[in-house]
Formats: sequence, C-alpha cells, structure tokens
Amino acid sequence: MLATFIVGSQWGDEGKGKIIDFLSTKANYVVRFHGGNNAGHTVINQYGTFPLHLVPSGIFSKATACITNGTVLDLEVLIQEIEMLEKAGILLKNRLLISPRCHIIMPYHKILDGLYESAKGKGKTGTTGRGIGPVYADKVSYNGIRLFDLMDKKKFSEKLATQVAVKNKIITALSDNETLKHPRVKNNIMATISHQPLIQKEIEEKLLHVFAKIKPYIKEPHPILMQAVKQNKHILFEGAQGVFLDNDWGTYPYVTASTVLTGGINSGASLPVQGISEVLGVVKAYTTRVGEGPFPTELFDKDGDELRKEGAEFGTTTGRARRCGWFDAELVKFACELNGYTSIAITKLDVLDTFKTLSICTGYTYKGKPVRYYDGDADFLQEIKPVYKTLPGWQEPTKGLTVFEKLPKEAQRYIKEIEKLVSVKASLISTGPEREAIIIR
Repeated sequence: MLATFIVGSQWGDEGKGKIIDFLSTKANYVVRFHGGNNAGHTVINQYGTFPLHLVPSGIFSKATACITNGTVLDLEVLIQEIEMLEKAGILLKNRLLISPRCHIIMPYHKILDGLYESAKGKGKTGTTGRGIGPVYADKVSYNGIRLFDLMDKKKFSEKLATQVAVKNKIITALSDNETLKHPRVKNNIMATISHQPLIQKEIEEKLLHVFAKIKPYIKEPHPILMQAVKQNKHILFEGAQGVFLDNDWGTYPYVTASTVLTGGINSGASLPVQGISEVLGVVKAYTTRVGEGPFPTELFDKDGDELRKEGAEFGTTTGRARRCGWFDAELVKFACELNGYTSIAITKLDVLDTFKTLSICTGYTYKGKPVRYYDGDADFLQEIKPVYKTLPGWQEPTKGLTVFEKLPKEAQRYIKEIEKLVSVKASLISTGPEREAIIIR
C-alpha cells in the first residue's frame, strides 16, 4: 500500500496545506478523515489563493478527493467551498467523493458551543465556535444526524424532531434571556446566540435545500479506496489540526474533538494503518498556537511580535491573531514518538530571516528537575520551564530558495539542530508560501 499521512506536529497552522498541495501532484487519492471546518488550510498555487476548511487541499491535482466518515460537515461551508473551486475552474464532478456516514453540524450545535463557552467564564476552552465539540458529542451519544438521514426525508424529520425538542430544553436552561456572543469568534453571524427556541421546520427546509446541492458528490469512498490499495495506487491522508490538539494526547481540555493521530485513519477512513508507508510530520520553524491552553515557549516580547508580523500569523478559520514562540523540540519529539514519523517537513524558514539570534527549546524542567511533555497535564505544562539553546541567526533572505546547500550556513545549522533534537530527518523545507518555494532533500 502506497500511503502517506501528513499531520501537523504542533498546535495546528503549521503550513500543512502547502505541503499537501505539493505532494498531491503525485497522489491518486487525497483523503480528509477527521475534524470539521474548525481547521483551515490556505493553498496558494497557479489557480489563486484558497482558504479551505473541508474540501481536501489536494483537490488542485488530478487526484480524487475523498471526505470520509470521520469528518463532520457544515453543509453551508461545504457548498461555499465547492462554489469557490468551481468558479476557479477546478473540476469536481467524479473527483469529490463524500461519505454518507459523515455527521452534520446542526444549528443547535453552534448555539450550544457558544453557550458552553459562556458558562465556563474564565475557564473557557477557546473553541472556534463552529459546533465541533457538540456534534462529536452527539455522535458518540447516539444523537447524531448523518448525510444518510437526509436521504430519507421522513427519517430525517423524525430524528430532527427529537433533537430539537431535547436541544431546546438545554438552550433554554443555559440562556439568560440575552443575546450572547461566542468569546473567541469575531464577525461571525453564526456565533450570535439567541435564547429563542429553534423551529424544526426552518432547520429542515434550509438543510434539505443545501443537501440537494451536495447530493451529486455523495458516494461511499471505502470500496474505491480499497480497490486503490489492491492496485498499489498512492493515497495521501490529509490531517487537520495538530498533534497537540488531539483529544487524548493533546493539552486537554484545550484540544479538538477528534483523533488527530495516525491511528485515527482506521476509524475515520476505514483503511488499515499498517499499510501506511510514510508518515510526514509538518512543523513550523518556530511555534504558534491559537486559543487557550499552555504554550511553554510563548513569547510576550518584540521577538513574539516580529514572528507574528513576519509570519502573518492570523488564523485561516477565525482570523484571530496567533500566539507565537520559539521552536519546541520537546513537543515535536513526542509527536514523532506518537505517530512514528518517517520524516518531517519544516515550514516558514524564511520568517526567521531577520533574527540576529534564535532559540530552540531542548527540554523542560519542573521544580528544577528534567521532565517530559507526558509527565503531567495542561496545568502542569503551565508551570514547567523551557530549557533553551541559542543559535546565531543568518539575517539573509532564504525566501524562494530550493537547494539546501544554498541556504546560509547558519540556516543549515538550525535545520540540522532540529533534526538532531527530534531524531527525525527533514525531507522538505518550505521557504515561502508558493508551491515552488520548497527544498527537497
């Protein structure tokens, strides 16, 4: 089985979209198997600039793009992306396959997302407000609504009636007769939360209208992917989010609702993980995080501001500013252990071009003793102290370089130091947002 899994190795936003876009030119199938539109990949290529949240980033190649059962769908967002791609001249017919087993993000999921966050007060998780947590909660508590259900109007109506009745009681109990706004999402109409009860007929009519537009793309990808395995075709699995947002191994509760790791491919896309030939971990040349939660190497000084400015660190999904810090080798080393990386891809090296010196976190200490990431929880990570190694910067432009030996010596040393600390080689180094700005090693 020729299968490659590409996964973010920090807290997301590592530049996976570009790496996926680059590697998908040699893939037969590109698969999105988990998460929802709480993740965003920005792809820049000859067709233009595309912020994608659900459609796999590999859609720009000749590959068949599959959204499998582990993904949750906001149908309005999905339609917007389909229309954006068609307008750019990207052919989707017979190339975009969506599993009917995908669960649907309903209006009440977004409302509950905001109400839960509001109820937590200062202890809020910092979600995107897209309804991801509540839809996965409904999935595992047998209350979910899937694309399968929308194929049968009577069944859909019956299921929706039950859920609207239950959710209205919860919404009424949590609302305080005021219009609330999700604390983390700006300029998002869907984040405005009213205490008014939901009306089933309105939800039903709107969803069925949107469903009609995506119905031509609904086809179970499993038999097609299994046939691809038998024919030794190349399958590219596209990870959303990052390892440390994984629901089990991330900085819980400041995590996402799905499994981000390699093992999630089996449940989220139905294919055996033992057939995966390459696992590529994508890492930024520094570290960023969006939302709440521990961040051991976070910078609150001019260096942090410069990273944010030079790296244009603002979220694809929410537009909010990202927190920035030095490269955390302890974090990435553990990501390598969890996923069994065969190599890593380092992105945004050119963002560091202006720095006189650079720091790399080589490990953590807690109360003066060396510790590992997995030795504690999120509260523990708030208390640890990073141990740094300082390296000279190069203060020369690396943007657009495509040969490793043409990088400044200090930049080469920085890459080699990362490889040494995480015990995995870098096979790709990105030196700009364009598809061509990449070093292949």
